[in-house]
Amino acid sequence: MIIDPGSMDEAILDFIESNDYTLSGVLLTHNHANHIAGLRSLKRIYSTEIYSSNSVVMGYKTNVVRDGDEIKIGSFNVKVISAPGHSIDSMIYLIDHLLFTGDVLSAGLMGRTDSAYGAMRQIAMIQNKIFTLRGDYVVLPGHGPPTTLNVERAYNIGVGLFEENRNRTHRTLFSLDLLDTSNHN
Repeated sequence: MIIDPGSMDEAILDFIESNDYTLSGVLLTHNHANHIAGLRSLKRIYSTEIYSSNSVVMGYKTNVVRDGDEIKIGSFNVKVISAPGHSIDSMIYLIDHLLFTGDVLSAGLMGRTDSAYGAMRQIAMIQNKIFTLRGDYVVLPGHGPPTTLNVERAYNIGVGLFEENRNRTHRTLFSLDLLDTSNHN
């Protein structure tokens, strides 16, 4: 299985061929170019299924996956978690003790979003769907080094700064309400 073929070069192809692997599927965390650019080369060489939240990617029909789906690809059981925020189509894949997070969550950070609303959705999703998973998992993000879910729960600065800012905003609004001396009849 390949997750997010951002590129397909000779080293990757050689790894597949020299180990006599059968490519059973391609999982896409989201439809950004740096995560799918190698798909065209891959599909020219291998007849393999693509799994995505989008029905078509780069002109290829996919097997559409949704939040909560559990699919079997080769010998792997894959749990699908919808994770909008970085992009509307962001998905996370849980395979055994591995959590493939694309650009939603990385070591110490959360993925970039295009709006405050997107950031709030992503934070809520991370806190309610990812941080609540029972146990520890190896987090394999789309960029940067691996981490663990326990480390991210405790130290992710992206989530921490968002929460700190939200709490500060709530305290400021509450303080302004207390200072408001206008007559509310």
